[in-house]
Parts: sequence; C-alpha cells; structure tokens
Amino acid sequence: MFSNKKQIIFFIVTIGLALFLSYYQLDYYIYQPGETTSLTSVVEMEDGFEGEGELHLVTVRGGQATPLYYLWAQIRPHYDIVDLEQVRPHGISQEEYMEAQLQFMESSQEAATVVAFEAAGGDMTINYKGAYIAMVVEDMPADGHLEIGDEIIAVNGDLVASSEEIINVTEAMEVGDSIDITFIRDHEEMTTTFELGPFPDDPDRPGMGVSLVTDREVEVTPEVRYDSGQIGGPSAGLMFALEVYNRLTMDDITKGRSIVGSGEIDYDGNIYRIGGVDKKVVSADREGADLFFAANENGREGSNYEEALAKAEEIDTDVDVIPVDTFQDAIDYLNELD
Repeated sequence: MFSNKKQIIFFIVTIGLALFLSYYQLDYYIYQPGETTSLTSVVEMEDGFEGEGELHLVTVRGGQATPLYYLWAQIRPHYDIVDLEQVRPHGISQEEYMEAQLQFMESSQEAATVVAFEAAGGDMTINYKGAYIAMVVEDMPADGHLEIGDEIIAVNGDLVASSEEIINVTEAMEVGDSIDITFIRDHEEMTTTFELGPFPDDPDRPGMGVSLVTDREVEVTPEVRYDSGQIGGPSAGLMFALEVYNRLTMDDITKGRSIVGSGEIDYDGNIYRIGGVDKKVVSADREGADLFFAANENGREGSNYEEALAKAEEIDTDVDVIPVDTFQDAIDYLNELD
C-alpha cells in the first residue's frame, strides 16, 4: 500500500514536471530557420507565363520559449533566444501581434503587385481609401490617444490618405513637437493632440509609437491572388514582386534556377532589411537554392547582405548571396545571367 502511494506520487510529480517543461511559457522568444515555399503555390494568376525555375519565399520559425524549448535552443545551431519584449512590445497580446503581422503581409503583397505591374507595364489602377492604426506601442505618445483600427484622416489639419503621407509629416517634425491627429473610430470623427516622442532605439527620431497600414484598392488585370496562409510580416515583398513580374513577362527571369530571397518592399520598389536573414540563408541552403537576394541597405555596415554573406560563409553553402537596394537591382541581376 505504501509502495503504491509512492508510485502514484512519483507518477503525479513526473507528469507535472513534464507539463511544466513542455508548456510553461518563459519571457523569451526563440527564432530558428523556417521553411522555403515555392511561390507557384502561393501566387495565383490567370494567363500568366510560367518559368523553368522557381522563386521562393522563406520564413523564420519562432515561438515563445518553454523550459524544454529553451534548453533545446541552447544546444542547437542557428537558434537565437531573445527577450520577449524585443518581439512583442509590452501590452500587445499575441492575438494583436499576429493580427498586425498578417496586415503587414497583406500590405507587402499589395506593394509587390503594384511594383511588378508598374515594371512590366501591366494594366493597373489604384484608389487610396485611408490609413489605419495596426498597432499601438505601450508607453509611446499615441498610447491612450489612438487605438488599433482607428482611421487617420488628417494630421495637423492637412488631409491624409496613406501611411506614407503621415510618416512624411512626422519625420519633418522633432521630438517634443505637438501633433494633431483627426481620426475616425466607430463611425465618429474625433481629434486628439499629443507630443511626439523618441524611438527607444533612435532617440533623435520623432514618432507617435504606432504601426500604420494604408487601405488601397488596387485593381489589376489579370487578377492576382495570394494564398500565404498564416505567414505574417512584410519580408516576402521582394519575392512576391519577382514572382508576379515573371508571370507578366515572356522572358523567364529564373532561367531555370532556384531563387530565394527576403526583403520588405515599398510602393516605389525600394528594398528594406528584415529580421532573421541569417536563418533564412540556412533554409535556402537546405533547399539547395542557387541565389539568395538580401537587402544591401545602401552598403550600410551590418546590413542584411553582410549578415547573409557571413552566414553563407559560415555554413560553406553554394548559395550565391546577392545584394539589392531596389526591385530593379534584382531584375537587372537576373537579366544579366546566362
């Protein structure tokens, strides 16, 4: 009887410990190499041209650490452990964070479509429908004044219809300057005033402490549809643009190659840095890719290109890492290949 009680207690303790190690969430986030996905299965276009090679988006896998996951990450190559607040600002729930990431993905797809159609001379019209709050950072100036989903319609009395217009206004101001925001919430027009504050990682740069998305109505022929599932963030923008462009033009830019890359793209075709580029190079190597495009950031020290090149040399991959500052840089490089 006594022995049976000890066995039961031992069993309960063991199960409890296993549950704790596997499910208790720590204040850390773990990044690791993700998957490469052929864009032929993501981008849908009717009557598009087909290439001999393939263009891929690549992801970084991530998740909040548990004790077991944390210990595993300590001994695995290419895993990074960071403080949770570096990934998800304090006061932002996981649901809010994922919703924002999906909005960024949708915006990147739209920007990629616009850039590709402009470069290919495609049939396209754009209607601007407003700028919306996608995220509010806790303890930044907009906290308590603006909320997720608010539509900003004017800044300092001037009408705005896109996030770019709002950013242009704030970048011309200074930390401590007062800013007037007119917005719509629950069908009601409202106005709020607060002072711009410094960014934590750039004290001289003024900001409200929000993430913005522009609601554009982009009409293109042929229609482009994206099926990216729950992949979030803007980092696939460059590769989306290349895929759409390749479907629109007769000349196959892949020339039979397997091409991977990562970089946020804006509506002017500029390419910006993304997180986890080193892990994406590892994924590209596992895919057996030929090329990997990375943001050059105009040659800045520590750019995505330098990070990607360093990782490529570390793992001794045959993947060629190519620096790009613009969408046109990538097109020019591919056109010059044999």
